[in-house]
Amino acid sequence: MTAMDLVTLAQQQPTVPGTGNVRNWILDNIVPLLLLTVALLLLWLGGGKGDNAGVMRRLGGVIVALAIIGLAVTTDAGANIGQWLAGLFVGG
Repeated sequence: MTAMDLVTLAQQQPTVPGTGNVRNWILDNIVPLLLLTVALLLLWLGGGKGDNAGVMRRLGGVIVALAIIGLAVTTDAGANIGQWLAGLFVGG
């Protein structure tokens, strides 16, 4: 290597590894698989016994959980929500 090559190499910005690809993979693969599993379990456990009201109660909880996940993922407000929740317990 020449001195000019070393100067050019030293001036380049370092690449910082991120978690964007892992986050996208989880959102694209794991979340739909978990939703499918929850739906099948709700239908199998409650619907097979004729307990449709019980299935709808559980489904309400699932919808609330999905709304929280959607809010945290799509708006990138997860850190702010976490700080707010921590402030409720810490008092800050």
